[in-house]
Amino acid sequence: MKNQGLAGFSTLLRVTLKQDARNIAPWIVLITALSVSSVLAYDWIFPDHATRASLAATVGANPAFSLIFGPAHNLLTADGFNAWRALALGGFFAALMAILIVVRHSRADEDSGQAELIASAVVGRYTRLMVAVALVALASVALGIFCSIMTIAFGGNVAASITLSATFTASGLMFAGLAAITAQLGSDARSATSLSVTVLGACFLLRGALDASGHTDWVWLSPLGWTQEVRPASENNWWPLLACLGLAILLVMIAHLLQARRDFGMGIIPPTPGPARGGVVANVWGLALRLNLGSVISWTIAFAVLGMVFGFVASSLGDVFASNPDIAHIIAVGGATSAGLVYLFLLTLLKVMGMIAAVYGVQVVMRIPAEENEYRVEPLLAGALSRQKYLASNALIALLGPAVALVIGGVAIGFVATASGVDVTVSDLAKQALVVIPAVWVLIGLSLALVGANPRVRLVAWLAIVATFVLTILGPTFRLWDWVLGISPLYHVPNVTATAPDYTGLTVVAVIAVAFIGVGFVGFRRRDVL
Repeated sequence: MKNQGLAGFSTLLRVTLKQDARNIAPWIVLITALSVSSVLAYDWIFPDHATRASLAATVGANPAFSLIFGPAHNLLTADGFNAWRALALGGFFAALMAILIVVRHSRADEDSGQAELIASAVVGRYTRLMVAVALVALASVALGIFCSIMTIAFGGNVAASITLSATFTASGLMFAGLAAITAQLGSDARSATSLSVTVLGACFLLRGALDASGHTDWVWLSPLGWTQEVRPASENNWWPLLACLGLAILLVMIAHLLQARRDFGMGIIPPTPGPARGGVVANVWGLALRLNLGSVISWTIAFAVLGMVFGFVASSLGDVFASNPDIAHIIAVGGATSAGLVYLFLLTLLKVMGMIAAVYGVQVVMRIPAEENEYRVEPLLAGALSRQKYLASNALIALLGPAVALVIGGVAIGFVATASGVDVTVSDLAKQALVVIPAVWVLIGLSLALVGANPRVRLVAWLAIVATFVLTILGPTFRLWDWVLGISPLYHVPNVTATAPDYTGLTVVAVIAVAFIGVGFVGFRRRDVL
């Protein structure tokens, strides 16, 4: 007898895949670029056996690199270098992709009312959740196949490339199961996403801490450590991938059991009741803050923790950079003298935090069209509230929230680094974080311009962040021309500890940010509400 609980599965999957393909493609390209660039860069940066042996000895003796990239098992080959540089970060991005897809096509559809419309057709109770999980499965498999083909095409070993790409697929599947569970627990899509991302971040940091401390026997405490045990290019163990698949299946089964025990549109963890009086949310500024308060708090805490982790990483890099300046290219601060590499490394970490802050800000901006689609904006604008004031209330959170979080992260780096004996000051790191803010505002301003003028192309804002990541992290490795690197707003962030910092480029970046924000306000005033 046909399973009525999955009625309409194939039809809904085809439609969902067609609609969401353009949102999935950038993730696949980003992760693939991380792998391909590692293979290409290896021979350029480490052209002979002596430099490769020095790289292996240096990385093996320094636990700080294990914290970020995981342990290095074979750095004498391009494939081993690729496995070390891409496995942990690629798995993290694949997991994040999976979380966003599952929540978007499960709880987010319930919040917007689309799920109720779909449920009015011949669709089973478990169909939507299984479609979301199946979509991640297809995306993860596509990622594994595409990454394998491209890595092999650019010189990667066949077995090592396929094994490494399979770890990305495994990460996507495992965290699709996790997101399926949090979609049942959270009171709405935002809380479900926050729960999943928090667990993902904790797993990444736990894996890094265990590797850095040398307790590799305990790495199984983190699912991201399971893929690490595959050891592409050195052992190519496939059996941990079976454990990953088993965990993914178990998590999906648990999600189905939870879904059967919750009400439609509600989470198992109920939302807290609001206050009896309007209070701060009685005006549009307080309403914007209240709607984004959870994100503001969670992102701020995340930046503080991230800053402390980065400060710890910096504490053991002085001797490493002094003895082997070539290793600076791995973390995209190449071209510096050994004396300034530690601070330039911290500057690079602040740029990484800047890209994360841009994600935070763009996420806040993207709530505007989401609110429009849910028909919550029209009732507000039907009263005395102007469009400009409504947009300004959201833009203020999107701009100031990431700025404050970034400064907190910079200060956290400074405190931990100085406490560990690194020759930097907290004030320098705070100033450096401040000058990163205008570059972050360019990316957030672009999202405001797109949402204000034409929300249908708002995906470009996420593509801009991906492009910034590629140019900032991978561009120096490939020694791209300055005019190409200059496309990234973060390229124009000066070193505040330099003798005479040049703020010309940063001033231009700030002007561009203001122009983008202005375009957003003008466009929002003139366009129709979705």
